Amino acid sequence: MFKTNRYLVAISGVILHLMLGSTYAWSVYRNPIMEQTGWSQSAVAFTFSLAIFCLGSSAAFMGRLVEALGPRLTGSLSAFLYAGGTILSGYAIEQKELWLLYLGYGILGGIGLGAGYITPVSTIIKWFPDKRGFATGMAIMGFGFASLLTSPIAQYLIVHVDLVNTFYILGLAYFLVMLVVSQFIKRPTAEEQAALTALSKDSKKADLSRGIKANAALKKSEFYILWLIFFINIACGLGLISVIAPMAQDLSGMSVEAAAVIVGFMGIFNGFGRLIWAAISDYIGRPWTFVSLLVVNIAMTLALLFFHQSWIFVTAMALLMTCYGAGFSLIPPYLSDLFGAKELAALHGYMLTAWAMAALAGPMLLSFSYELSGSYTWTLIIFAGLYLVALLLMLILRKRPLLHS
Repeated sequence: MFKTNRYLVAISGVILHLMLGSTYAWSVYRNPIMEQTGWSQSAVAFTFSLAIFCLGSSAAFMGRLVEALGPRLTGSLSAFLYAGGTILSGYAIEQKELWLLYLGYGILGGIGLGAGYITPVSTIIKWFPDKRGFATGMAIMGFGFASLLTSPIAQYLIVHVDLVNTFYILGLAYFLVMLVVSQFIKRPTAEEQAALTALSKDSKKADLSRGIKANAALKKSEFYILWLIFFINIACGLGLISVIAPMAQDLSGMSVEAAAVIVGFMGIFNGFGRLIWAAISDYIGRPWTFVSLLVVNIAMTLALLFFHQSWIFVTAMALLMTCYGAGFSLIPPYLSDLFGAKELAALHGYMLTAWAMAALAGPMLLSFSYELSGSYTWTLIIFAGLYLVALLLMLILRKRPLLHS
Protein backbone atom coordinates (compact mmCIF):
# COMPACT_ATOMS: atom_id res chain seq x y z
CA MET A 1 0.00 0.00 0.00
CA PHE A 2 2.78 2.42 0.95
CA LYS A 3 6.04 2.73 -0.96
CA THR A 4 7.50 4.87 1.81
CA ASN A 5 7.70 4.03 5.51
CA ARG A 6 6.11 7.00 7.26
CA TYR A 7 8.02 6.32 10.47
CA LEU A 8 11.29 6.59 8.53
CA VAL A 9 10.12 10.01 7.31
CA ALA A 10 9.31 11.03 10.88
CA ILE A 11 12.64 9.80 12.30
CA SER A 12 14.53 11.60 9.52
CA GLY A 13 12.69 14.81 10.42
CA VAL A 14 13.61 14.42 14.10
CA ILE A 15 17.29 13.88 13.22
CA LEU A 16 17.28 16.93 10.93
CA HIS A 17 15.91 19.04 13.78
CA LEU A 18 18.44 17.55 16.20
CA MET A 19 21.21 18.93 13.98
CA LEU A 20 19.57 22.33 13.57
CA GLY A 21 18.65 22.71 17.23
CA SER A 22 22.36 22.61 18.08
CA THR A 23 22.21 26.38 17.62
CA TYR A 24 20.72 26.50 21.15
CA ALA A 25 24.14 25.38 22.42
CA TRP A 26 25.58 28.78 21.45
CA SER A 27 26.30 29.67 25.10
CA VAL A 28 28.97 26.93 25.14
CA TYR A 29 30.94 28.85 22.51
CA ARG A 30 30.47 32.34 23.92
CA ASN A 31 33.27 32.54 26.49
CA PRO A 32 35.86 30.61 24.40
CA ILE A 33 35.16 32.93 21.45
CA MET A 34 35.59 36.00 23.67
CA GLU A 35 38.85 34.65 25.10
CA GLN A 36 40.31 33.78 21.69
CA THR A 37 39.27 36.92 19.83
CA GLY A 38 38.90 39.64 22.45
CA TRP A 39 35.41 40.49 21.18
CA SER A 40 32.91 41.86 23.72
CA GLN A 41 30.14 39.78 25.24
CA SER A 42 27.43 41.84 23.54
CA ALA A 43 29.13 41.50 20.14
CA VAL A 44 29.32 37.71 20.47
CA ALA A 45 25.81 37.40 21.93
CA PHE A 46 24.36 39.30 18.96
CA THR A 47 25.42 36.41 16.71
CA PHE A 48 22.77 34.13 18.24
CA SER A 49 20.04 36.79 18.06
CA LEU A 50 20.90 37.38 14.41
CA ALA A 51 20.69 33.64 13.66
CA ILE A 52 17.22 33.32 15.24
CA PHE A 53 16.04 36.50 13.50
CA CYS A 54 17.20 35.12 10.13
CA LEU A 55 15.53 31.79 10.94
CA GLY A 56 12.13 33.40 11.46
CA SER A 57 12.53 35.86 8.59
CA SER A 58 13.70 33.31 6.02
CA ALA A 59 11.05 30.75 6.99
CA ALA A 60 8.41 32.92 5.33
CA PHE A 61 9.81 32.34 1.85
CA MET A 62 11.35 28.95 2.64
CA GLY A 63 7.85 27.62 3.30
CA ARG A 64 6.99 28.59 -0.27
CA LEU A 65 10.05 26.70 -1.51
CA VAL A 66 8.94 23.57 0.35
CA GLU A 67 5.58 23.78 -1.42
CA ALA A 68 7.15 24.43 -4.84
CA LEU A 69 10.28 22.27 -4.80
CA GLY A 70 9.61 19.64 -2.13
CA PRO A 71 11.15 18.91 1.28
CA ARG A 72 14.13 16.91 0.02
CA LEU A 73 15.51 19.89 -1.88
CA THR A 74 14.95 22.41 0.93
CA GLY A 75 16.43 19.98 3.46
CA SER A 76 19.52 19.61 1.26
CA LEU A 77 19.73 23.41 0.89
CA SER A 78 19.56 23.68 4.67
CA ALA A 79 22.50 21.27 4.98
CA PHE A 80 24.67 23.41 2.71
CA LEU A 81 23.74 26.69 4.38
CA TYR A 82 23.76 25.67 8.05
CA ALA A 83 26.86 23.48 7.82
CA GLY A 84 28.60 26.03 5.60
CA GLY A 85 27.75 28.79 8.07
CA THR A 86 29.18 26.72 10.92
CA ILE A 87 32.45 26.08 9.03
CA LEU A 88 32.68 29.75 8.06
CA SER A 89 32.25 30.62 11.75
CA GLY A 90 35.38 28.63 12.57
CA TYR A 91 37.30 30.50 9.87
CA ALA A 92 35.94 33.84 11.17
CA ILE A 93 37.23 33.07 14.67
CA GLU A 94 40.59 31.94 13.29
CA GLN A 95 40.92 35.20 11.32
CA LYS A 96 39.32 37.27 14.12
CA GLU A 97 36.82 38.81 11.71
CA LEU A 98 33.57 39.58 13.52
CA TRP A 99 31.66 40.43 10.34
CA LEU A 100 32.47 36.96 8.99
CA LEU A 101 31.02 35.41 12.15
CA TYR A 102 27.81 37.38 11.63
CA LEU A 103 27.72 36.34 7.97
CA GLY A 104 28.48 32.67 8.71
CA TYR A 105 26.64 31.78 11.89
CA GLY A 106 24.10 34.60 11.86
CA ILE A 107 22.98 35.08 8.24
CA LEU A 108 23.93 31.93 6.28
CA GLY A 109 23.42 29.68 9.29
CA GLY A 110 20.18 31.46 10.20
CA ILE A 111 18.75 31.07 6.68
CA GLY A 112 19.80 27.41 6.82
CA LEU A 113 17.94 27.10 10.10
CA GLY A 114 14.81 28.57 8.50
CA ALA A 115 15.00 26.22 5.51
CA GLY A 116 15.60 23.15 7.66
CA TYR A 117 13.12 24.00 10.39
CA ILE A 118 10.25 24.35 7.95
CA THR A 119 11.20 21.30 5.86
CA PRO A 120 9.86 18.28 7.82
CA VAL A 121 6.91 19.68 9.76
CA SER A 122 4.16 19.95 7.14
CA THR A 123 5.49 16.78 5.48
CA ILE A 124 5.22 14.68 8.63
CA ILE A 125 1.72 16.02 9.30
CA LYS A 126 0.65 14.68 5.90
CA TRP A 127 1.93 11.22 6.86
CA PHE A 128 0.00 11.29 10.17
CA PRO A 129 -3.27 13.09 9.27
CA ASP A 130 -5.23 11.72 12.24
CA LYS A 131 -2.47 12.53 14.77
CA ARG A 132 -1.33 15.93 13.62
CA GLY A 133 -0.41 17.22 17.07
CA PHE A 134 1.66 14.17 17.95
CA ALA A 135 3.37 14.19 14.56
CA THR A 136 4.37 17.84 14.83
CA GLY A 137 5.45 17.47 18.44
CA MET A 138 7.63 14.51 17.50
CA ALA A 139 9.38 16.49 14.77
CA ILE A 140 9.88 19.71 16.71
CA MET A 141 10.88 17.89 19.90
CA GLY A 142 14.25 17.22 18.28
CA PHE A 143 14.93 20.94 18.01
CA GLY A 144 14.25 21.43 21.73
CA PHE A 145 16.41 18.51 22.85
CA ALA A 146 19.35 19.26 20.59
CA SER A 147 21.32 21.43 23.02
CA LEU A 148 21.44 18.55 25.51
CA LEU A 149 23.24 16.48 22.87
CA THR A 150 25.42 19.18 21.32
CA SER A 151 26.59 21.01 24.46
CA PRO A 152 28.70 18.18 25.96
CA ILE A 153 30.07 17.18 22.53
CA ALA A 154 31.06 20.76 21.71
CA GLN A 155 32.58 21.22 25.17
CA TYR A 156 34.66 18.06 24.73
CA LEU A 157 35.87 19.11 21.28
CA ILE A 158 36.80 22.62 22.44
CA VAL A 159 39.01 21.13 25.15
CA HIS A 160 40.63 18.44 23.00
CA VAL A 161 40.88 19.86 19.47
CA ASP A 162 40.50 23.66 20.10
CA LEU A 163 37.65 26.04 19.28
CA VAL A 164 38.25 26.60 15.56
CA ASN A 165 38.51 22.88 14.76
CA THR A 166 35.34 22.29 16.78
CA PHE A 167 33.39 24.42 14.30
CA TYR A 168 35.04 22.64 11.35
CA ILE A 169 34.31 19.16 12.72
CA LEU A 170 30.72 19.92 13.73
CA GLY A 171 30.06 21.70 10.43
CA LEU A 172 31.18 18.66 8.46
CA ALA A 173 29.14 16.33 10.69
CA TYR A 174 26.03 18.49 10.30
CA PHE A 175 26.44 18.52 6.53
CA LEU A 176 26.77 14.75 6.15
CA VAL A 177 23.92 13.86 8.53
CA MET A 178 21.52 16.55 7.27
CA LEU A 179 22.15 15.77 3.62
CA VAL A 180 21.50 12.06 4.13
CA VAL A 181 18.34 12.33 6.24
CA SER A 182 16.87 15.00 3.93
CA GLN A 183 16.66 12.39 1.16
CA PHE A 184 14.15 10.41 3.24
CA ILE A 185 11.82 13.36 3.91
CA LYS A 186 9.30 13.11 1.11
CA ARG A 187 5.63 13.89 0.75
CA PRO A 188 3.10 11.06 0.32
CA THR A 189 1.83 10.50 -3.20
CA ALA A 190 -1.85 11.15 -3.97
CA GLU A 191 -2.53 7.41 -3.64
CA GLU A 192 -0.69 7.19 -0.30
CA GLN A 193 -2.52 10.29 0.97
CA ALA A 194 -5.86 8.78 0.06
CA ALA A 195 -4.94 5.52 1.82
CA LEU A 196 -3.83 7.38 4.96
CA THR A 197 -7.10 9.30 5.01
CA ALA A 198 -9.12 6.10 4.60
CA LEU A 199 -7.27 4.45 7.51
CA SER A 200 -8.10 7.30 9.88
CA LYS A 201 -10.98 7.08 12.33
CA ASP A 202 -12.44 10.34 11.03
CA SER A 203 -11.61 10.35 7.33
CA LYS A 204 -13.21 13.75 6.70
CA LYS A 205 -11.19 15.41 9.47
CA ALA A 206 -8.01 13.65 8.34
CA ASP A 207 -8.36 14.77 4.73
CA LEU A 208 -5.40 17.11 4.29
CA SER A 209 -5.96 17.75 0.61
CA ARG A 210 -8.51 20.44 1.43
CA GLY A 211 -7.66 23.99 2.41
CA ILE A 212 -7.34 27.57 1.30
CA LYS A 213 -4.24 29.12 -0.24
CA ALA A 214 -1.67 30.74 2.04
CA ASN A 215 -2.19 34.19 0.53
CA ALA A 216 -5.93 33.89 1.15
CA ALA A 217 -5.25 32.97 4.78
CA LEU A 218 -3.21 36.15 5.18
CA LYS A 219 -6.38 38.13 4.52
CA LYS A 220 -8.14 36.52 7.52
CA SER A 221 -8.09 38.07 11.00
CA GLU A 222 -7.75 34.58 12.50
CA PHE A 223 -4.21 34.32 11.17
CA TYR A 224 -3.13 37.52 12.92
CA ILE A 225 -4.82 36.62 16.20
CA LEU A 226 -2.90 33.33 16.21
CA TRP A 227 0.29 35.22 15.20
CA LEU A 228 -0.04 37.51 18.25
CA ILE A 229 -0.66 34.59 20.60
CA PHE A 230 2.39 32.79 19.22
CA PHE A 231 4.48 35.98 19.43
CA ILE A 232 3.59 36.58 23.10
CA ASN A 233 4.31 32.99 24.10
CA ILE A 234 7.74 33.05 22.43
CA ALA A 235 8.72 36.57 23.51
CA CYS A 236 7.98 35.88 27.18
CA GLY A 237 9.52 32.40 27.00
CA LEU A 238 12.73 33.63 25.38
CA GLY A 239 12.94 36.45 27.90
CA LEU A 240 12.76 33.96 30.77
CA ILE A 241 15.22 31.57 29.11
CA SER A 242 17.78 34.37 28.82
CA VAL A 243 17.81 34.93 32.61
CA ILE A 244 17.03 31.55 34.19
CA ALA A 245 20.38 31.42 36.02
CA PRO A 246 20.45 34.98 37.47
CA MET A 247 16.72 34.82 38.24
CA ALA A 248 17.22 31.58 40.17
CA GLN A 249 19.91 33.28 42.26
CA ASP A 250 17.93 36.49 42.84
CA LEU A 251 14.47 35.05 43.50
CA SER A 252 15.24 31.81 45.33
CA GLY A 253 18.79 32.29 46.61
CA MET A 254 20.33 29.43 44.62
CA SER A 255 24.08 29.17 44.30
CA VAL A 256 25.79 29.89 40.98
CA GLU A 257 26.51 26.18 40.53
CA ALA A 258 22.93 25.11 41.28
CA ALA A 259 21.54 27.76 38.93
CA ALA A 260 23.79 26.49 36.12
CA VAL A 261 22.46 22.95 36.61
CA ILE A 262 18.90 24.26 36.46
CA VAL A 263 19.57 25.87 33.07
CA GLY A 264 20.51 22.49 31.55
CA PHE A 265 17.64 20.80 33.34
CA MET A 266 15.14 23.17 31.71
CA GLY A 267 16.16 21.98 28.23
CA ILE A 268 14.51 18.63 29.01
CA PHE A 269 11.16 20.30 29.71
CA ASN A 270 11.48 22.52 26.65
CA GLY A 271 11.86 19.37 24.54
CA PHE A 272 9.21 17.21 26.21
CA GLY A 273 6.72 20.07 26.26
CA ARG A 274 6.74 20.12 22.47
CA LEU A 275 5.59 16.49 22.31
CA ILE A 276 3.31 16.21 25.36
CA TRP A 277 1.15 19.31 24.83
CA ALA A 278 0.88 18.60 21.10
CA ALA A 279 -0.20 15.00 21.75
CA ILE A 280 -2.81 16.22 24.25
CA SER A 281 -4.17 18.56 21.57
CA ASP A 282 -5.15 15.56 19.42
CA TYR A 283 -7.65 14.61 22.15
CA ILE A 284 -8.98 17.90 23.55
CA GLY A 285 -8.43 20.07 20.47
CA ARG A 286 -5.95 22.83 19.73
CA PRO A 287 -8.03 25.74 21.19
CA TRP A 288 -8.54 24.17 24.61
CA THR A 289 -4.90 23.04 24.71
CA PHE A 290 -3.78 26.63 24.10
CA VAL A 291 -6.21 27.91 26.74
CA SER A 292 -4.82 25.40 29.27
CA LEU A 293 -1.24 26.27 28.32
CA LEU A 294 -1.80 30.01 28.80
CA VAL A 295 -3.56 29.49 32.14
CA VAL A 296 -0.51 27.50 33.28
CA ASN A 297 1.75 30.32 32.05
CA ILE A 298 -0.16 32.92 34.07
CA ALA A 299 -0.28 30.76 37.21
CA MET A 300 3.42 29.88 37.10
CA THR A 301 4.51 33.46 36.40
CA LEU A 302 2.54 34.59 39.47
CA ALA A 303 4.08 31.74 41.47
CA LEU A 304 7.55 33.07 40.61
CA LEU A 305 6.39 36.53 41.67
CA PHE A 306 4.95 35.61 45.07
CA PHE A 307 6.81 32.45 46.21
CA HIS A 308 10.59 32.37 46.47
CA GLN A 309 11.33 28.83 47.62
CA SER A 310 13.79 27.04 45.36
CA TRP A 311 11.50 24.03 44.71
CA ILE A 312 8.68 26.34 43.64
CA PHE A 313 11.07 28.20 41.32
CA VAL A 314 12.21 24.95 39.66
CA THR A 315 8.65 23.61 39.31
CA ALA A 316 7.25 26.87 37.95
CA MET A 317 10.10 27.40 35.50
CA ALA A 318 9.90 23.79 34.31
CA LEU A 319 6.19 24.15 33.52
CA LEU A 320 6.81 27.49 31.82
CA MET A 321 9.44 25.83 29.63
CA THR A 322 7.00 23.08 28.59
CA CYS A 323 4.54 25.79 27.57
CA TYR A 324 7.22 27.72 25.68
CA GLY A 325 8.22 24.62 23.70
CA ALA A 326 4.59 23.65 23.15
CA GLY A 327 3.84 26.80 21.18
CA PHE A 328 6.14 25.66 18.38
CA SER A 329 4.49 22.26 18.03
CA LEU A 330 0.89 23.44 18.41
CA ILE A 331 1.02 26.11 15.71
CA PRO A 332 1.32 23.85 12.59
CA PRO A 333 -1.64 21.58 13.47
CA TYR A 334 -3.70 24.61 14.55
CA LEU A 335 -2.98 26.25 11.19
CA SER A 336 -4.10 23.06 9.43
CA ASP A 337 -7.27 23.00 11.56
CA LEU A 338 -8.11 26.60 10.68
CA PHE A 339 -7.03 26.85 7.06
CA GLY A 340 -6.45 23.27 5.90
CA ALA A 341 -3.13 21.70 4.89
CA LYS A 342 -3.17 22.61 1.20
CA GLU A 343 -0.30 25.12 1.62
CA LEU A 344 0.65 24.41 5.23
CA ALA A 345 4.41 24.81 4.74
CA ALA A 346 3.94 28.32 3.35
CA LEU A 347 1.51 29.24 6.13
CA HIS A 348 3.85 27.87 8.78
CA GLY A 349 6.66 29.92 7.29
CA TYR A 350 4.61 33.10 7.48
CA MET A 351 3.72 32.32 11.09
CA LEU A 352 7.38 31.87 12.04
CA THR A 353 7.99 35.57 11.42
CA ALA A 354 6.59 35.90 14.95
CA TRP A 355 9.67 34.00 16.15
CA ALA A 356 11.96 36.50 14.42
CA MET A 357 10.21 39.44 16.09
CA ALA A 358 10.01 37.72 19.47
CA ALA A 359 13.74 36.87 19.42
CA LEU A 360 14.42 40.62 19.51
CA ALA A 361 11.45 41.79 21.61
CA GLY A 362 11.47 39.27 24.48
CA PRO A 363 15.03 39.65 25.83
CA MET A 364 14.95 43.42 25.14
CA LEU A 365 11.71 43.86 27.10
CA LEU A 366 13.14 41.89 30.00
CA SER A 367 16.41 43.87 30.01
CA PHE A 368 14.55 47.19 29.83
CA SER A 369 12.17 46.38 32.69
CA TYR A 370 15.01 45.03 34.84
CA GLU A 371 17.16 48.11 34.28
CA LEU A 372 14.30 50.42 35.24
CA SER A 373 13.27 48.57 38.40
CA GLY A 374 16.45 46.76 39.46
CA SER A 375 14.51 43.54 40.06
CA TYR A 376 12.49 40.92 38.21
CA THR A 377 9.21 41.95 39.87
CA TRP A 378 7.98 44.24 37.10
CA THR A 379 9.23 41.83 34.46
CA LEU A 380 7.05 39.06 35.87
CA ILE A 381 4.05 41.40 36.21
CA ILE A 382 4.41 42.48 32.56
CA PHE A 383 4.81 38.88 31.38
CA ALA A 384 1.74 37.75 33.37
CA GLY A 385 -0.22 40.61 31.77
CA LEU A 386 0.93 39.62 28.28
CA TYR A 387 -0.03 35.97 28.90
CA LEU A 388 -3.47 37.22 30.00
CA VAL A 389 -3.83 39.17 26.73
CA ALA A 390 -2.89 36.00 24.81
CA LEU A 391 -5.48 34.02 26.78
CA LEU A 392 -8.23 36.52 25.95
CA LEU A 393 -7.23 36.40 22.27
CA MET A 394 -7.39 32.60 22.32
CA LEU A 395 -10.88 32.66 23.86
CA ILE A 396 -11.92 34.90 20.95
CA LEU A 397 -10.22 32.67 18.36
CA ARG A 398 -11.73 29.51 19.87
CA LYS A 399 -15.21 30.63 18.80
CA ARG A 400 -14.25 31.36 15.20
CA PRO A 401 -15.33 28.78 12.59
CA LEU A 402 -12.84 26.73 10.60
CA LEU A 403 -12.08 28.49 7.33
CA HIS A 404 -11.09 25.69 4.99
CA SER A 405 -13.64 24.04 2.76
